[in-house]
Amino acid sequence: MSHSSQESGGRRLDRRRFLTSAAIGGATIVGASALGGLDAESAFAAPMPSLHPAYPAAFAEGRIRAVNRGVLDVVGSHGEHHLVQLTNATSIWKLRATTAEAIEAGDGLYARGVKMPDGTIAADAVWVNIVNVLCTVRGIAKDRVHLAHSHHELVGRIVPATTTASYLGGALTSDLSRMRIGQTAQVLGAWRPADNHIDVARLTLGH
Repeated sequence: MSHSSQESGGRRLDRRRFLTSAAIGGATIVGASALGGLDAESAFAAPMPSLHPAYPAAFAEGRIRAVNRGVLDVVGSHGEHHLVQLTNATSIWKLRATTAEAIEAGDGLYARGVKMPDGTIAADAVWVNIVNVLCTVRGIAKDRVHLAHSHHELVGRIVPATTTASYLGGALTSDLSRMRIGQTAQVLGAWRPADNHIDVARLTLGH
């Protein structure tokens, strides 16, 4: 998963940011999905200031080294270390909205929440294995699309009832028949550590 590619793709997106909040006198986190902010673009939006001064907003990214009783041990892409605490209100995305049971050691992670006094991040939203890369369509099959990103070949897996496309800025559709070899495609999806493929959530197709 290329974090630099994800970040450059994310900067092109201009969607509303979601809020991070902590209840006064405690660490009750308001889940991002309750605020309408679990959509994948929110993973790349700049964090908003916390609504409570005692709990500053925090952000983490990296690979999950271990999962222990709802705490994610994360090593960042520059060697930094994070402990991300999941709560009953944490909103979790892994291709679609899901639960903590879907998170595994070895997964990639983007997380937003509030920093607690002990340094742990209490997460209101976690995006697992999310990728957002600009590619060129090189081949099309029934259940996958072959892509080129910079000098790398990628395989995007079409997920029934999940994968959608937008053509030239149009509305999202499950009809992929208008996709053509040579088109540019912004690919939003979930990286698969087992085979290095991408489960595609959305293709935004250009010319």
